[in-house]
Amino acid sequence: MTEPTGADGASYTRVAPASAGSIDLHAHTTASDGARTPLETVTAAAAAGLSALAITDHDTVAGVDAAIAAGRELGVRIIPGIELSLFDGDREVHMLGLHLARLPLIEDALIELRDARVSRAEAIVGLLNSLGVPVTVEMVMTQAGDGAVGRPHVARALIAGGWVRDQREAFDKYLGAGRPANVEKRRLGIADGIELVHKAGGIAVVAHPGPDGRREFVEPMIAQGLDGLEVRHPGHSAEDIRRIATLTMHFGLVPSGGSDWHGAAAGPRVLGSQLVPAEWLVLQDERVASRRAERIA
Repeated sequence: MTEPTGADGASYTRVAPASAGSIDLHAHTTASDGARTPLETVTAAAAAGLSALAITDHDTVAGVDAAIAAGRELGVRIIPGIELSLFDGDREVHMLGLHLARLPLIEDALIELRDARVSRAEAIVGLLNSLGVPVTVEMVMTQAGDGAVGRPHVARALIAGGWVRDQREAFDKYLGAGRPANVEKRRLGIADGIELVHKAGGIAVVAHPGPDGRREFVEPMIAQGLDGLEVRHPGHSAEDIRRIATLTMHFGLVPSGGSDWHGAAAGPRVLGSQLVPAEWLVLQDERVASRRAERIA
């Protein structure tokens, strides 16, 4: 077997021939804070020539079934997934749950967290009102639509109302950490999040670790059952990619990567922009089979 090395310096054993087409293992829809519906997202994936796409909305799997149906029609394999917001003390870690098989189980577990999102949005609106910004909960919920409400929807409501120019100003002035209208979200621990993903038949992958992707950050999560790291992400530098790829191989984790698409039509976050090797999906499939066998044994 050969050890192919990409332009980013990553090297992985080729365990099976690459399937036709590119893959993207990190994308969002209107089920959370994406700008495109599941059908539109899969349609865009097909137009981009993707053979596989992971739907990884924030704290919900509500868009997965519609995406799977569209994928069947358009010839795109849909990987059922989610992006969980987990916490290690005060440190927030985004975790991708990929290859989920028991969607009702994970959906039921997250209902309480989504209810907490609504309460959080209401608290943020209250703080903004106290600061003289007359945004309403209804305006925020209009921006969220059927998706799980979050700070980006508050930011969009602020933009629509003319109180800020763009998302950056909304977060810098009001919504970011330490800003006057920031409200901490309800916290789910890393071990609990990983166990939830495993119970749902999936694998747990740290999303966009970036500069934090170092041994001291990763090793404790491996003891908690971590399966992989997102190696390729538009927010990663070339040095980040090399370092995270090395950690992935060293600890026997599975690599992942994706555009973190929210609907962009151009730029570094368009679907398929990260050129994720199809071999990585093969490695993930093998890890999924291993995890499921462990739970049956």
